[in-house]
Amino acid sequence: MDFLDLPPLTAAQGTIRLPGSKSISNRVLLLAALAEGETELRDLLESDDTARMLDALRALGVGVEALGDHAYRVRGVGGRFPVREGSFFLGNAGTAYRSLTGVLALAGGNYTLTGVPRMHERPIGDLVDALRQIGADIAYLGNTGYPPLEIRPASIRPGGVVRVRGDVSSQFLTGLLMALPLTGVETTVEVVGELISKPYIEITLATMARFGVPVTRSGWQRFSVPAGAVYRSPGVLHVEGDASSASYFLALGAVGGGPLRVEGVGRDSIQGDVRFAEALQQMGARIELGDNWIEARAPAAGRLRGIALDCNHIPDAAMTLATVALFAEGPTTLTNIASWRVKETDRIVAMATELRKLGVTVEEGGDFIRVHPPARLADLVPAAIDTYDDHRIAMCFSLAAFGTPLRINEPNCVAKTFPDYFERFTAVTAAVPVIAIDGPSASGKGTVAARVAAALGWHYLDSGALYRLTALAARRAGVDWDDEAGVAAIAAALDVRFAEDSIRLAGEDVGETIRSEEISAGASRVAALPAVRQALLFRQRAFRRAPGLVGDGRDMSTVIFPDAATKVFLTASVEARAERRYKQLIEKGMPASIQPLLQDMRERDERDSQRSVAPLQQSADARLLDTTHLSIDQAVAEVLRFSGQSPR
Repeated sequence: MDFLDLPPLTAAQGTIRLPGSKSISNRVLLLAALAEGETELRDLLESDDTARMLDALRALGVGVEALGDHAYRVRGVGGRFPVREGSFFLGNAGTAYRSLTGVLALAGGNYTLTGVPRMHERPIGDLVDALRQIGADIAYLGNTGYPPLEIRPASIRPGGVVRVRGDVSSQFLTGLLMALPLTGVETTVEVVGELISKPYIEITLATMARFGVPVTRSGWQRFSVPAGAVYRSPGVLHVEGDASSASYFLALGAVGGGPLRVEGVGRDSIQGDVRFAEALQQMGARIELGDNWIEARAPAAGRLRGIALDCNHIPDAAMTLATVALFAEGPTTLTNIASWRVKETDRIVAMATELRKLGVTVEEGGDFIRVHPPARLADLVPAAIDTYDDHRIAMCFSLAAFGTPLRINEPNCVAKTFPDYFERFTAVTAAVPVIAIDGPSASGKGTVAARVAAALGWHYLDSGALYRLTALAARRAGVDWDDEAGVAAIAAALDVRFAEDSIRLAGEDVGETIRSEEISAGASRVAALPAVRQALLFRQRAFRRAPGLVGDGRDMSTVIFPDAATKVFLTASVEARAERRYKQLIEKGMPASIQPLLQDMRERDERDSQRSVAPLQQSADARLLDTTHLSIDQAVAEVLRFSGQSPR
């Protein structure tokens, strides 16, 4: 999918069972492969990142059997991979790349590790320097300090002290610690500089202990791996739910009312990102925790409040706070996030850039970001969010749909850690309601839709007017109506405002002008151009605002709002529709004749039904309403009855 349009949301509640933790999944896969004995891993995350690790392990000769329902059986190799030579592509999976670099550097084989271009921009020099202190033979195949890498058999040196930097990425220390049991000698690791992301090191230590290798530590600066350490299978191991992924749904509960419960992590989780719930609590959200669940609700009264937070302990989940900040009173400042810059993209720059698209003020620095929320949520601007092939960007920005319609570009990037994220997201959220009214020309859909909107106090969208406005703007710009690219460019930049009794193009009331026969004919022609319809797709969806929208057109139900709660297809005989158009023209003092109007109506119906894109047709789940013998008031009453909505 090139993009996914998210409607503005009104509420979020329900229960989500989380996918397995990415951080734990890739660690236990690698340790199960290195261990003595067979390990059954349950609730393992199935995603792009774990797929890269599984591919590499199988290529190294490790027996891996899929058991179904996120369970795998791994036959450990006892610390010695059967395959001693190979080349492995690891995509943009940082956890897989760094941990495999450590293990393969001490595994006694010849290996090449590559990845996507962004992986080759993510530093690994600190880990390589540490491994070389033990005797590893590693060469850079590109820029020094960065992948890709060539690994040759190491000359293991006697145990001692190995130094590694801790202030760039905790994955360097993780990769080193997981590899050290392969040396067979006692080794102490000293961390140079402040260790960031300490909770991820706690995950590493807990996982190694589950496989029989206890690591002792003195504070966060010295770690000792004992001599003769051997990984042994724990038998069956359950993977916790992903605490970073929990952050999006806990935030949904805090912003969208709740209660929203996530299952799979709780107060006893070994993952540091569960402390994201504490940050939400500081912002005013109501949080409850159980042994294996966390639940979030919005504040009892008022909005969330902005906070200043050192995010060293929740570097990934902290990204979610940057979008939660949109819904708070006062600015939110997130500090100690320099590690964002060496992730799937430079996340500080990416978050700041995309947040600004929503119309908010954002400050950024080397290791901080500050978000100034709008005074009113209505001030948020509909935007197309670029995701930079970064799963967390896509998931973080989905929260902004509580304030404005959104387009998420390249949404499939969530497959890295949460392949069905948007399906789960939709299941626990409620969108601003839409009544979609379709039908052929002069079926009465415009008048009926406008009156239904007025009766409910909802917003109104005349999609036909958008095409007329496009035709008028093209004519004024001297662009031929058959110039698809030219007209599409005009449609994309259309400055239009709908009011109760006016339609404004670039500030000018053109309500009467666009109803002329000439512009109506032009509208029908430009509407048949696929590029024009594509350009106007998101523009039309952006009219969807609380408390609701009534939209009329020829593809409201089938293309623009396929999720509309109420879909109505208005129709009438061609003779009745021609008669209505005739009366409209006569009332305006314009000359008219029934026969030409009847012929024009038939030709227009034919063009609309034969369009290659979004042809005029009744949606399978739309209610048919024949208005041939109905008054406007009767038609309005029927639509309201279909919708189940009560006039205000």
